[in-house]
Amino acid sequence: MRTGFLGALRYCVNMPLVHIYMNEGRTVEEKRNLAKSVTEAVVQSVKVKPEEVLVLIHDLALTNSAKAGVLRIDR
Repeated sequence: MRTGFLGALRYCVNMPLVHIYMNEGRTVEEKRNLAKSVTEAVVQSVKVKPEEVLVLIHDLALTNSAKAGVLRIDR
């Protein structure tokens, strides 16, 4: 099994890696539920073990993302 590093995280090269980008403001409980649901979907879809699925949640500050040229904080 080949492994690599993603920042400080060690991972298997063949493991599913899911990045989720969303606006900041979700609770830890919402993120737990999201990570669990996404992991279950990946496990069923590609037939891997749950411990092989890595879900990374990226909180986007409303001052650091824009749509149609307007910062989200200004909407």
